[in-house]
Amino acid sequence: MLDKHQGARLANLWDDGKAAGMTEPEKLLYRSNLLGSDKRITNYGGGNTSAKVMEKDPLTGEIVEVLWVKGSGGDVGTIKMDGFSTLYMDKLRALKGIYRGVEFEDEMVGYLPHCTFNLNPRAASIDTPLHAYVPKPHVDHMHPDAIIAIAASKNSRELTSKIFGDEIGWLPWKRPGYELGLWLEKFCQENPDARGVVLESHGLFTWGDTAKEAYETTIEIINRAIAWFETENTGPAFGGRSKPVLAAADRAAIAKKLMPVIRGLISAGESKVGHFDDSQAVLDFVTSTSLEPLAALGTSCPDHFLRTKIRPLVVDFDPAQPDVGNTLAGLPEAIATYRADYAAYYERCKRADSPAMRDPNAVVYLVPGVGMITFAKDKATARISAEFYVNAINVMGGASGVSTYVGLPEQEAFDIEYWLLEEAKLQRMPKPKSLAGRIALVTGGAGGIGKATANRLMQEGACVVLADIDETALEAAQTELSTRYGKDFVRSVNMNVTSEAAVESGFGDALLAFGGLDILVSNAGLATSAAVEDTTLALWNKNMDILATGYFLVSREAFRIFRNQKAGGNVVFVASKNGLAASPGASAYCTAKAAEIHLARCLALEGASAQIRVNVVNPDAVLRGSKIWTGEWKEQRAAAYKMDVDELEAHYRERSMLKLSVFPEDIAEAIYFLASDMSAKSTGNIVNVDAGNAQSFTR
Repeated sequence: MLDKHQGARLANLWDDGKAAGMTEPEKLLYRSNLLGSDKRITNYGGGNTSAKVMEKDPLTGEIVEVLWVKGSGGDVGTIKMDGFSTLYMDKLRALKGIYRGVEFEDEMVGYLPHCTFNLNPRAASIDTPLHAYVPKPHVDHMHPDAIIAIAASKNSRELTSKIFGDEIGWLPWKRPGYELGLWLEKFCQENPDARGVVLESHGLFTWGDTAKEAYETTIEIINRAIAWFETENTGPAFGGRSKPVLAAADRAAIAKKLMPVIRGLISAGESKVGHFDDSQAVLDFVTSTSLEPLAALGTSCPDHFLRTKIRPLVVDFDPAQPDVGNTLAGLPEAIATYRADYAAYYERCKRADSPAMRDPNAVVYLVPGVGMITFAKDKATARISAEFYVNAINVMGGASGVSTYVGLPEQEAFDIEYWLLEEAKLQRMPKPKSLAGRIALVTGGAGGIGKATANRLMQEGACVVLADIDETALEAAQTELSTRYGKDFVRSVNMNVTSEAAVESGFGDALLAFGGLDILVSNAGLATSAAVEDTTLALWNKNMDILATGYFLVSREAFRIFRNQKAGGNVVFVASKNGLAASPGASAYCTAKAAEIHLARCLALEGASAQIRVNVVNPDAVLRGSKIWTGEWKEQRAAAYKMDVDELEAHYRERSMLKLSVFPEDIAEAIYFLASDMSAKSTGNIVNVDAGNAQSFTR
């Protein structure tokens, strides 16, 4: 049974007013974005759209027919005009004359650049012939769950005819490529009145004489499939429930315990980032009688399969007796067994020219009664992989509710996963950034040094959790960084580092958001100034609570996670020059900062055997952007030096040996060095970033 969201009718979003005056390429873009805006129509990065447009040849001045088609690796929902490839139709048709047959169809991809119109640098996708040879001006290729549920049914041809009659045809499974393009052309020639075709185990092709007609046909056909399932698929989802669903809070608690352990077990070759999904569709599946047999079949649509691997790993967990201890103990063996099974699959199916075996770990982990966990090289990929498997769940639910669900045959699945053209695409991808797949939590993350540190770590590909007590500043910092790097890469938690419960809760939220932790930057702070005789116990305790106890609490929580992950870890303390060089009128602050430094040394000793590194950065006089250097502290230090507050920055600059001001970005650079593999053999060290101060030389 399709879930309620999947079962709702698609709205026709076409607006004649908006489309009026658009060129044909602009209408193609408009249509593409409309179709890609709804995951029920196609998944992220999946599907394709095209238009055949008459344009002036920039070289000859003649009017020629040009195929505009989504380029390789694009997403129809977010595509811009530069995301389309443009190719001469006469040259695409001429390719038929050099085609040597299905055994050589992959070589045809190499000829597509020779068909490029107007020197367009956007690479053409493998689907280009499928659009070129359909003799209609506008073509949509989508992956709707409702249609793939038909396409992945054992009797998919019969169901297609029953639901759509002669309006929509059917073609047997064929891997996307040049040959399938010729099949589509032949179908259209033999069925001139057809409005589209269902591709077995794959998806839907529809077409029209105008952009609007093509769009409305796509929406209409999908809605007819949804309506048919509403009538025919009325039984309980996946045969009914065999396991209970845990309460939301309990599901989250279990996920927080499982995710870092799984992450540690699968991140030896490449750091992974996790995503947790306990949506209703997922819960229906992971509590059903059909969970294990359907999960073992894998997915059908090639796009689903490429994102989610040959099959998921079903975690051995009983929600009726939710003691996660046995499950955690069994994870190493379960993951090792999955890897061995994957290696056997590779050996069974490999070809003489197959690429070397890739990462044998599962992408999708299904936990009965709890939900789905996915892991990938970054958060966006992990989230998108989860979205794809939800699509697969909807497909399996629909197909098994009206027929028998059929996954891709193992050899076909392997030939797609290890397709040489897919391998070539992977090889063209840019080298991962230095912190790709790493997860950091930065306390005081909304302040000057904290935000600059988060920015620096994110520049290098890290996912960052901003922790701060200032909700307004925290929201602003998250908005700024998510705008710059994408929402997938940053989260925020309101955390009072002096509260044991708040620290545990905040780190738990980080685990649920990203699946683990690699880097802790302990930066939350304050600064106070008072002569010792004027220092109240409350002021003394406030310094100790935030700068000593707070650093202890967040470090303890990070160590617990690091030890559960068993993949090392990295702690960087932001202390102060005052932790090494005493200052008059700041005994509470200086003492607490000294405690931080000594705590770091203690932790470096304790963590070394587990590859947990602990280092310290000592700033001095970082005025710009700092919340500490606003209000009383700035005024107090100016008073101590008998000068105006506006003179402080120049004073500190001139006091330094290098005669330079120190900025948040300078501290962030040192933190990045200590958090990265550039300092992989350093622990227990102090890096001063103070423009030179002889008093704070380490001894």
